[in-house]
Amino acid sequence: MGLLSWIAVGLVAGLLGQAIMGGGERAGCLGTVVLGIVGAFVGGFVMSLLGYGTVDGVNLWSILVATVGAVIVLAFARALR
Repeated sequence: MGLLSWIAVGLVAGLLGQAIMGGGERAGCLGTVVLGIVGAFVGGFVMSLLGYGTVDGVNLWSILVATVGAVIVLAFARALR
């Protein structure tokens, strides 16, 4: 996946992850993209451990996996606070 693909998937997944988790955090555009990209890595790792595949392009499955990862990252960050 190219850099622009990671940014696009990261932005969508970060926005969806923040919408699902709610709360008043205002990460900004760059923070949302970073959250989504980190979420894609985390979600891809977790899903590959479970045998469901990884993030491999700009498609619905990749966005779903990245969103699950973004929710995991947000939940972990909130638990640390």
